[in-house]
Amino acid sequence: MSVEDRLESIGLSLPDLPKPSGHYLGAVQAESFLYVSGVTCKWNGTLPYRGRVGEDLSLEEGYEAARLTTLNQLAIVKETIGSLRLIERVVKVTGYVSCAPGFPDVPKVINGSSDLLVELFGDSGKHARCAVGVSSLPGNAAVETDLLVLLKKG
Repeated sequence: MSVEDRLESIGLSLPDLPKPSGHYLGAVQAESFLYVSGVTCKWNGTLPYRGRVGEDLSLEEGYEAARLTTLNQLAIVKETIGSLRLIERVVKVTGYVSCAPGFPDVPKVINGSSDLLVELFGDSGKHARCAVGVSSLPGNAAVETDLLVLLKKG
């Protein structure tokens, strides 16, 4: 079953392609690696999860926001290389959570991204990760993540 088929089977789809908000590319390929720039938790241009997790939003809402960032990243990957089937494995996710001071569950928020990648790619979705709590993100977004994937050869 393809990644697109798995997405459909769990009731998800890829959003419209997010637009960079500055002079940078959504993704850059370097040999067999594709680095996807940081994207926030927008859905088709709107930002459903605004504010700080643990203050304005619940842990569960933060988790869902992290899932949205991953769907945005996969939309960028598909646009850049043509198909999600060309992903050999997910290498690394870096997650940033706008959170209340002292919020202890930043890793649980970024699990929204990690869990979705493993659900879609199986063992090839298991990755290295960094999860960081920050005081604010662009547009008052709750979550931003970036992604590094290894592409299949040929």
